[in-house]
Amino acid sequence: MIRINLLAVERGVARRSASSLIPAAHRVTIGASLILLGTALVVGWWFWSLRQSSHRLDADIARAELETQQLRSVLAQVQKFEARRAQLQQRVTLIEQLRRGQTGPVHILDELSKALPDRMWLLSMSQRGADFTLEGRTTSLTGVSDFVASLQASPWFGPVEILDTAVDPTPAGDIVRFTLRATSENPDAAAPAAPVAGRGAPPAR
Repeated sequence: MIRINLLAVERGVARRSASSLIPAAHRVTIGASLILLGTALVVGWWFWSLRQSSHRLDADIARAELETQQLRSVLAQVQKFEARRAQLQQRVTLIEQLRRGQTGPVHILDELSKALPDRMWLLSMSQRGADFTLEGRTTSLTGVSDFVASLQASPWFGPVEILDTAVDPTPAGDIVRFTLRATSENPDAAAPAAPVAGRGAPPAR
């Protein structure tokens, strides 16, 4: 007995009949449409990716510009600080120079104060080079002599010369006007070096 599967034959015929219902032109159109849809999706995704990258780049550029402005502000502050530091350094150098230059006059004024006897006062003091001119008043000529002797005994003064003296009578007593000229010296610069044994030093006895 021979059996024939008519269902399989019918299914194949049905499939062929279903595919034959879509014309070839329509199938080409559908394929082209699918390709265009896929291309549109790819292009859309690529455009979206480029847009996101553009946003990130814009954010990076804005952040970089903000950092640049901050750096410029810091750089300007650093430049101001450097200029201020240079000015302060110049002032410190000038103060040190003035302080070194004032060492001599300070010692000279100190020596004048020490040498000044009682009942004598100085009215003016002028300087030209190493020479000082002193004008003052005292109650006796002996005070002028004592003042001259004290100045000559000081290591900061050399020869002292009396330029002028005059006696002015007053109801309280005579007042002696005097003018002196003294030459200043620096004992530190003029101090002789200590002799070295064996080089000109006198032999010990």
